[in-house]
Amino acid sequence: MSSTGTALGLCTLPFLGNYLHTEFGWRGSFLILGAVLLNCCVCGAVMRPLQPKKHRGEPLINHTPPQLEKEAKQRGRFRTISRFLVASLKEHMAFDQLCNNRRYCVFAIGITFMMLGFVVPLVYLVPYATAHSMEPSQAALLLSILGIVNIVVRPPFAIIFNMPWFKGRHIYAFASALLFNGLSNSICCIGAGFPVLLGYVVMYGLSMSVVGSLMFTVLMDIVEMSRFPSALGLLAVMESITLLIGPPLAGQYFYVFIACSCVVASSSVFLMLSFLWLDKKERKASKQDQLSAQPKPVKPASNASPGCECSSLP
Repeated sequence: MSSTGTALGLCTLPFLGNYLHTEFGWRGSFLILGAVLLNCCVCGAVMRPLQPKKHRGEPLINHTPPQLEKEAKQRGRFRTISRFLVASLKEHMAFDQLCNNRRYCVFAIGITFMMLGFVVPLVYLVPYATAHSMEPSQAALLLSILGIVNIVVRPPFAIIFNMPWFKGRHIYAFASALLFNGLSNSICCIGAGFPVLLGYVVMYGLSMSVVGSLMFTVLMDIVEMSRFPSALGLLAVMESITLLIGPPLAGQYFYVFIACSCVVASSSVFLMLSFLWLDKKERKASKQDQLSAQPKPVKPASNASPGCECSSLP
């Protein structure tokens, strides 16, 4: 439900941006949208855990000379800052998970590569449509339809993927939706008419809804809940790098959608094959553990008489 907020903004911001651009130009519209987005800083500032008040005792009488006391304070301040930085990195950056958890490492690499082309079509869709003689309001309507599809589809898909059958299979549903999302970008190469682009945004919105609904669910399946915030933080930093360099790397409109299709589809294939290999390896290891844990039968002594009866004991 919370992820539908992104889709809600996707519905309203294209019309708002088109109106602001008409009334105030691109400079004024950027200033206004920047002021709106600065409210996210306020929201982020209040979203923090409440710490219990610390009861401080009476200060001890200090007989240290002033110069030594000043040096001790400086050393103590430096140690406090360094410890705080190290603790913050351990808490908010899951580098240990990246090095030791193979599933998290594969997932982080796949998502980072996916972001190189996942949102690029959203950046170039309206310019692509207007470059082919489509009205700006009609082109903005395409993004609003994409947001509406996300709002309608995400909650029921979340309910479906919460069924017991999907437990342990979320990554494969996620990779399949990602593959469908990547291949849908090639529809834009057919033409730039409104019916073609309408079919594109509907298919893109359906697959985008599944990807958005399952992305954090897959991460919860991979890492422990206590490490989820730090794992999410490191993943956000990694994917933001490719998210930043993706749109500038794009060229002509035709090649943009082809390149995004190849990048997103290849990342989905990478995730699917990697997790299939990891699952197969874990099943093989568990079978070997079960075989080694089984008790071995006790062989009868070679000099036992023919009438002796032998039974295996654990």
